[in-house]
Amino acid sequence: MDVRIEQGDITQCRVDAIVNAANSSLMGGGGVDGAIHRAGGPQILAVCRELRASRFPDGLPTGQAVATPAGELPARWVIHTVGPVYGRGDGSLLDSCYRSSLEVADEIGARTLAFPLISAGVYGWPKQDAIERALRTLGSTPTEATEATLVLFDRATYDLALEVQQSVD
Repeated sequence: MDVRIEQGDITQCRVDAIVNAANSSLMGGGGVDGAIHRAGGPQILAVCRELRASRFPDGLPTGQAVATPAGELPARWVIHTVGPVYGRGDGSLLDSCYRSSLEVADEIGARTLAFPLISAGVYGWPKQDAIERALRTLGSTPTEATEATLVLFDRATYDLALEVQQSVD
């Protein structure tokens, strides 16, 4: 699979699936999660409510993933995954977010994906470690996906990711 790094707005990505760094409630929130819910419109929230009422009454567990339609986003699907809060979970849970998202992508037939840097915002995961884990996990997980793009919102994180990518390759 081709793993790329881009700077930009993940809600504008024209891919099969956009991965959402969700909170366990699946009801939207701040950061990437809020942006995806706002841009995707009410259809995403409606399906998330159904998921909470049926499959995930206690919320989506950390490290797992689930798909919903993308609503008004320029993608077909949103894959929601809950990253660990730094200091409350180990790195294997963060790795699991990427692996689980790829597993869900394979289940729904998504071949091109856009990922945010999971847990590196309000969840406080150190950005360098988050980037290393994202690139390593995306690059080593068997999948039918053909392309995964790590979409970074700000220039400083994008520049750091380019540096990290050279050391991971």
